Amino acid sequence: MDDEKYESAFEIIAHSGTAKGYALEAIDASGEGDFEEAAHLIKLGRDEMHGCHDVQFDMLQKEASGDHIELNVILVHALDHLTMAIMALDLAEKIVDRDRRAKGLAAE
Repeated sequence: MDDEKYESAFEIIAHSGTAKGYALEAIDASGEGDFEEAAHLIKLGRDEMHGCHDVQFDMLQKEASGDHIELNVILVHALDHLTMAIMALDLAEKIVDRDRRAKGLAAE
């Protein structure tokens, strides 16, 4: 795996880590009843995920063009972070909706 591919893997790790952090902050904000902040944090997390998807899409295009991407522990680690960030954001949305309903507010 060359330097460019390592850079791509670490870019996925950075974006997904930031997105996961936003998701966890959103859950905390929701628990405090600050649903506006929770929604804002989830949006920031989803926006951050676009960076991950851009890198991943670029890697997929290269692979499809014949530029084989060697699978190694760093790339597997990056994809694990991506998957966990997606799950954290999905879970945060559900928790915020549940908390809103518990307070008698309509889910967004």
